[in-house]
Amino acid sequence: MPKLKPLQKLKLESFNNLTKTLSFNIYDICYAKSEKEQKEYIAYIDEVYNAERLTAILKEVAEIIGANVLNVAYQDYDPEGASVTMLISELPITEEPENLEEPGPLPDAVVAHLDKSHITVHTYPESHSVSGISSFRADIDVSTCGKISPLRALNFLIHSFESDIVIIDYRVRGFTRDIKGKKHYIDHKINSIQNFIDRDTLNRYQAIDVNVYQENIFHTKMMVKDFQLDNYLFGINENDLMKPEKQKVTDRLKKEMLEIFYGSNIVSN
Repeated sequence: MPKLKPLQKLKLESFNNLTKTLSFNIYDICYAKSEKEQKEYIAYIDEVYNAERLTAILKEVAEIIGANVLNVAYQDYDPEGASVTMLISELPITEEPENLEEPGPLPDAVVAHLDKSHITVHTYPESHSVSGISSFRADIDVSTCGKISPLRALNFLIHSFESDIVIIDYRVRGFTRDIKGKKHYIDHKINSIQNFIDRDTLNRYQAIDVNVYQENIFHTKMMVKDFQLDNYLFGINENDLMKPEKQKVTDRLKKEMLEIFYGSNIVSN
């Protein structure tokens, strides 16, 4: 994607009133052959991504973007799933953020800051007893009011979850007013969400954009390119399957991934 130059620095009348919201959804897909293995997969996911672990991930995000955690509310659910909501405020900004259309920092490069805002995460593990397909979905929202875009946190979030499918939405809402009274409906250039993701990560995925530029709505979907069956089996490995069953499981997994990626069911013949 071509890079765009940043907008000329705005001189605002007061606080930057733009609201920028990043919604980041990841899917992990696997095949668990027996009912026992399906239950074990759900239990495994529920343990690995419990409320305590998710809170730690969000605190890492807050640290990377230079935000101060004001309040944390979290909950594990019965029989499975968890939610975390975190209110944050900006730390002192030493330099005016440029919001360049480039990948944001990784954990060892804390360079960005957020205005008062919030981060939330919700998890949705599930399985299907007949097909053997099990999945885990995590929804993370980062919403900011102020100068910086939450897209600066995107690169870190992708590196925090190993995922088969990533679906990202970004929207800028409202307006802010400059000292001459002119309204501004966005304060940074953006051509594609993909430009905020590092090249090595993008090369691992098939990615498509659906953008509505005049409404400041941006949408990117990514699906991992490399399919190794052993990476998608839970409780068994590829050598445990006979050739016909191996092909059947492969077809089921790929069908599941394509349906999630395109948001449409595939009718089998």
